Amino acid sequence: MITKPLYLAPMEDVTDPAFRMLCKRFGADRVYTEFVNADALVRDITSTTRKLTIHDEERPVAIQIYGREPEAMADAARIVEQAHPDFIDINFGCPVKKVAGKGAGAGLLKDVPKMLEITKAVVNAVHTPVTAKTRLGWDENSLYLDDGTPFIVDLAERLQDCGIQELAIHGRTRSQMYRGEADWTLIGEVKNNPRIHIPIIGNGDVCTPERARECFDTYGVDAIMIGRATFGAPWLFAEMKGLPAPQSMAEKVAVLKEHVLASIAWCGNDERKGIIHSRRHFAASPVFKGLADFKQTRIALLRADTKEEVFAIMDEIVEKWGNCKLRIVNCEFEKTI
Repeated sequence: MITKPLYLAPMEDVTDPAFRMLCKRFGADRVYTEFVNADALVRDITSTTRKLTIHDEERPVAIQIYGREPEAMADAARIVEQAHPDFIDINFGCPVKKVAGKGAGAGLLKDVPKMLEITKAVVNAVHTPVTAKTRLGWDENSLYLDDGTPFIVDLAERLQDCGIQELAIHGRTRSQMYRGEADWTLIGEVKNNPRIHIPIIGNGDVCTPERARECFDTYGVDAIMIGRATFGAPWLFAEMKGLPAPQSMAEKVAVLKEHVLASIAWCGNDERKGIIHSRRHFAASPVFKGLADFKQTRIALLRADTKEEVFAIMDEIVEKWGNCKLRIVNCEFEKTI
C-alpha cells in the first residue's frame, strides 16, 4: 500500500474534467488540467478558456500553462488565477513539435535564461503557488554541464531560486520524446541535492504499485506523477494505494461506460463528440489489451459513434472475454485465460 502522494499528470486531450473527476474518485491526490496556451488565453479563445473549468470536487487541482514569452505568460497566469486553482503549473516539458519547436514547453530547455525569466514573471504576477514540470535536458549531449554537474540538478536550483514551490521532472530528454525507459537516477540526484528544499515530483514509466513503491524508496521523491498508464484505467491510483478498485472486467468496463457518459456531458451532450473524445481510452485501456482475436472487435468499438453501439460492444466483450485475468509485464498488459 502506498501512502505518499500520487498525481495525475497534465495531458492534452486527456485530463479534462470528466477524466480528472474519475481519477480523483479513485484516489489521485492531485490532478492537473490539460495544458493551456498562454497566447490563446490572452486572446480569449473560447476553446482555451474552457480548459480553466475546474470543480471543487477535484481539488487540489493545478492549471498548467505554456508559452514562450514572459509577458504573455504573466498575463495568462493572472487570468488563470481568476479560476482559483490550487496551483499554477508551468509547462517546460512538452516535447511535441508544435510546442517545443516554437520555443515553448521543452523547447525552453535550449534557452534556460528565458525559462528563468518566464518563471520569475509568472511567480511575481500571482499569489497562487507556482510549480513547474520539465525534463532531464534537451538531448543526451546536454545531460551534464562542463563541470560534470547534471543539467537538471543545476536547473532545479535555479528554478527554485525563481520562486517555484514544487518541481516535477520527467525522466527523459526532449529528444527521447516517450521512447526508451525513463531514467530516475537523475531525478534522485535532484531530490538528494542538499540545496534543494522544494518538493520534487518524479514522472515516467510508473505503471504498477511495485514500481511506484520502488521509486519512492530508491529515489526519495516527494510525490509521483502518473500519465499514460492511466489511459483507460483511472482506477490505477486505487490499486496503487490499496483502496477499493474494480476487479473484474465487468466492473472495469462499467467505469469506462461512466467515462463515456461523463465525456458526452462535458462535450455539451454532443454524443458523437463525447465518444470520439474518449476513444483514446478505449484504445489504450488494459482491459482490452492482449485479448485473442480481438482486432475486429476493436475496430468496431473505435468506429461506433453512439453510446448504445459502444455499450453493446463492451457488453459483448465482457460476455466473451470476462473470465480473463490481467497481468502486467514491464508496463505492458497481457491476458491469460
